[in-house]
Amino acid sequence: MAAAQSESNHTSIVEEGESHVAEVRGGWVLYQGCWLRSHNVQSVMLVQERFKARPDDTFLVTFPKCGTTWLKALAFTVTNRFRHAATSEDHPLLTQHPQDLVSFLEMPYRQLHPLADLEKLASPRLLATHMPITLLPPCVSNLGCRVVYLCRNPKDVFVSLWHFTNKVGADYTTPMDQAFELFSDGVSPYGPIWEHNLGFWKKYTAESDNVLFLKYDDMMAEPVKHVKMLAKFLCAPFTEQEVSYGVVEDVVHLCSFDKLKSIPINSSGETDRIGGLPMANSSYFRTGKVGDWANHLTEEMSKKLDDIVEEKLRGSGLTF
Repeated sequence: MAAAQSESNHTSIVEEGESHVAEVRGGWVLYQGCWLRSHNVQSVMLVQERFKARPDDTFLVTFPKCGTTWLKALAFTVTNRFRHAATSEDHPLLTQHPQDLVSFLEMPYRQLHPLADLEKLASPRLLATHMPITLLPPCVSNLGCRVVYLCRNPKDVFVSLWHFTNKVGADYTTPMDQAFELFSDGVSPYGPIWEHNLGFWKKYTAESDNVLFLKYDDMMAEPVKHVKMLAKFLCAPFTEQEVSYGVVEDVVHLCSFDKLKSIPINSSGETDRIGGLPMANSSYFRTGKVGDWANHLTEEMSKKLDDIVEEKLRGSGLTF
């Protein structure tokens, strides 16, 4: 019964946006050059048609499993540190999941939870999305809204994504070798990943005042340096006094993987942040390690993905 209902929903959504759908592959729909689950297409369409950006909006953009939760925690803590010190015992991060402190544009699905919910947020708004630049409403660019883009080595992204999707529901479970072939073909949520990365990289090289382009590996290696960069870009730079008092390090510690993972709200219970798909709060925290792909991919798989990404990004200046 559930399968029949899912197929019915899939069909109706595809039909609604069929003028923009180039290909359907299993449960995936190629919508305006981006692969989405069929039930996500309608939500993205609603965002494109109805979302109203504000000039002082800041968008945190990531391909799935590129440090979204970490970036949300950091951006929220940096911009709210004058109301909530990183060392305070009642900091919101201690009682609320980072995913709930910064709202997504396209999630929960906007056909279930209207975009009017975002209109209620006070300015300046911090908003998040997984959408590639080609799917963002034109108003985001036209108004000169700030964009923070965080990317990650595609091999680590694939491994993290595979573990995550296998946790959230049996209907998403795919053997790793099959999932790898799809990923290598560009078929993954919001993929192809190289197009996602390249779109914002080009935006960054053309408009560096409006786009901050960050790499997960670099941030993990030098978190203090990159948190300072993030704060400056968000128009909330750390003062010399804050730096001397160790405030930057306090932010880094509070938002660190180990700290966030240990907080009860993040390690227990489940929440439906998408619409009809409750997930364990702990599913957003696995290892967070750089280079974990080496524990899962064969040498052949590693070389294949490296070669594909290198070819797709060749000449752009972007490398991993």
